[in-house]
Amino acid sequence: MLRSFLMLAAFFGFTGVALGAFAAHGLKGRLSSEYLAIFHTGVTYQLVHALALLGVAVLSVHLPGRLIGWAGGLFSLGIVLFSGSLYLLILSGIGKLGIITPFGGLAFLAGWLCLGIAAWRLA
Repeated sequence: MLRSFLMLAAFFGFTGVALGAFAAHGLKGRLSSEYLAIFHTGVTYQLVHALALLGVAVLSVHLPGRLIGWAGGLFSLGIVLFSGSLYLLILSGIGKLGIITPFGGLAFLAGWLCLGIAAWRLA
């Protein structure tokens, strides 16, 4: 689990920074401030949860168990669904992609819940 979650954290961290730079420099003159803010929200949530994955990777060594694994998986799913749907919505203009975004948010919440339950169970 350590290697997998470290790789995911690195991937999502790298792509989050790249997408943030792309929005700041490549999309600034092409999108409205409202659309840029939505794109920025996707980047922010991606980077926050990339750091959460880094924490999950470290915890997986010290607290092995399914809840930690579930937390990492749900954080990854949340990034793909939440941030990914926002990126696609803005870049494609397909408004119906916004239907996917709340499922990513639910995945984030479930990941944090798994992490909290794992912490609660510590002796």
